[in-house]
Amino acid sequence: MLPHVAVVILNWNGRELLRTFLPSVLAHSDGARVVVVDNASTDDSVELLGGFFPTIEVIQHSENLGFCAGYNQALARIDAAYYVLLNSDVAVTPGWLRPLVALLDRQPLAAACQPKLLAYAEPMQFEYAGAGGGYLDRLGYPLCRGRLFETLETDHGQYNDARPVAWASGACMMVRASTWHKLDGLETAFFAHMEEIDLCWRFWNAGYEVWYEGSSTVFHVGGGTLHKSNPRKTYLNFRNGLALLYKNAPQSELGGIFIQRIALDWIAALRMLGQGAIADARAVLRAHRDFFKNRNYWRQQRMAARPHLLVSERPGVYVGSLVWAYFGLGKRTFTDLQIPDGTPLPSQRAAQVHPESQGKV
Repeated sequence: MLPHVAVVILNWNGRELLRTFLPSVLAHSDGARVVVVDNASTDDSVELLGGFFPTIEVIQHSENLGFCAGYNQALARIDAAYYVLLNSDVAVTPGWLRPLVALLDRQPLAAACQPKLLAYAEPMQFEYAGAGGGYLDRLGYPLCRGRLFETLETDHGQYNDARPVAWASGACMMVRASTWHKLDGLETAFFAHMEEIDLCWRFWNAGYEVWYEGSSTVFHVGGGTLHKSNPRKTYLNFRNGLALLYKNAPQSELGGIFIQRIALDWIAALRMLGQGAIADARAVLRAHRDFFKNRNYWRQQRMAARPHLLVSERPGVYVGSLVWAYFGLGKRTFTDLQIPDGTPLPSQRAAQVHPESQGKV
């Protein structure tokens, strides 16, 4: 039994997702506390919970606070040693929590970890939002073991290990409650998207660690709130991508990588125009405009996030350019990047974890 773990699901107009996926969470969470946080849904999500899942604890917000503030305010009210931020469109498997708990128990500096994320619709394929653990390139572009941009790998056990990574997926992320509160949780100005990368980067900057645990598996639908082709998601990703770099990169590296990132963002906008995605191209321009309009705020957040680790000091970083490797050199898989397998942690080695049998959805 895991009464010291709270599985917390943020919901906004997700009635059908709750009806579909809550049963697996309740069946396979080994006595963990399960809480649904409703972000002022306008459908009958809350009524569904009361009628079909009466044992579920419900926290209701009076307005849609977004992903970040929605979780921050809810977790301030939940007493647990470990929180699991779990998307409402995730199907879990028998025993999924135990390897994550065991990892945080044996790694006292670990502030967060994620399981293997596979696609619900294609169970042998890695899922976009997290896959086999999150990495960053030197310009702050996210990648995963099992996913580079739009290219997804098939799972054949290649990422069944446990290792430090740059970031853990917000679709299913276990965090140590004490460290979460010490760092004030998610950056509310992000609203949604890339907020977990910012949190994990801050964990590393503050002297903590972030891990991937491949012996736990969940299946994620993805795109349940905003599809990846939605211009609103494009806007949030590009605005938050600039904020992510500005907040967390070391002073000695910030200027060079920031200029390169802006240039590549503009190239991406031009590519969108060429493909007829005019709304997405405009979203990139709005993202840049709004970032610079609020630069004083981001400067304050940067000061609060010190110290800033160099690229060479952070695990889970590809020291090259992912954009050039993918679009210029045609590298399509994580192994093509030839990132060293050894853990960069100086004081310890990655634990040897044997994959457990995985349940089927």
